[in-house]
Amino acid sequence: MRRGFKAEAERLAEKVRADMGKRPIDPLDALKLARHVGAAVRRGDELTSLEKLQTLEELQPGAFSACTFTVGDRHVIVYSPLASAGRTQSDIAHEVAHIVLAHSMKSVQTIGGVSFFTCDADEEQEANWLAGCLLLPRRLVYLAAKRGLDSAEIAEAYSVSESMASFRLRTTGVMRQLDAARARR
Repeated sequence: MRRGFKAEAERLAEKVRADMGKRPIDPLDALKLARHVGAAVRRGDELTSLEKLQTLEELQPGAFSACTFTVGDRHVIVYSPLASAGRTQSDIAHEVAHIVLAHSMKSVQTIGGVSFFTCDADEEQEANWLAGCLLLPRRLVYLAAKRGLDSAEIAEAYSVSESMASFRLRTTGVMRQLDAARARR
């Protein structure tokens, strides 16, 4: 990621949340987030059969989690109905991050006879990071960890996947900050 992006993403997430009337410590519903940025959201099985999505999942697990179609200035996020609720939150937030960051699709890939538009690797990393900031801002992660919540408890409390909660605990520096504060006491 480009220098300074992580801090920029935290500030951007704070602004988006504030525009929605959310504090940094409030849970965030990714469907409402998508509507806030003007995106429609659809389940993948509204556009193709559930059987086709299951076949794709069998061919390459995780190949389709979500995608965004843009027609003119309208965005439609399509997500996999096969994912858990927490994972769906992350997937939709990731697609919203692409919209907020004005990423453009770079290439088309075909898996199992199904074509997908893809972004470049740097843009995927940026979208992953911003999605985490939107769902679990650093301040929220800090306060939750300070209260002694682990990744499973954070995931449950904020309706995200445990892997998202664990990712944010590991990568925000919160645990290091809390350990240093405890060592000073």
